[in-house]
Amino acid sequence: MVGVVGGLVVALGLVTIPLPGPGWLTVIAGLFVLATEFMWAERLLEFTKRHVSAWTEWLGRQPVWVRLAVGLLTAAFVCGVLLVVLHVTGVPDWVPGWVPLWR
Repeated sequence: MVGVVGGLVVALGLVTIPLPGPGWLTVIAGLFVLATEFMWAERLLEFTKRHVSAWTEWLGRQPVWVRLAVGLLTAAFVCGVLLVVLHVTGVPDWVPGWVPLWR
């Protein structure tokens, strides 16, 4: 049962990674669940923690302009993915007409 629940949480996280929201956080939460039963998930979780920590430390040592550039590139990527998803799936009816998206 733990494997099924953890697998579903990881799958949900993987699907939502490119979308705005907590995609990676959901994947990591699923790995936490899987790590309670499976050694491979525990090793993958430790690998992920090490790399996230290394990335965070590296980014923290960079000048402000590098951190801003990373933030702007990340925001542009998320905006682009959101526009592609809206183009493919259509703009929901609940979005007000003044929002500058194609219908």
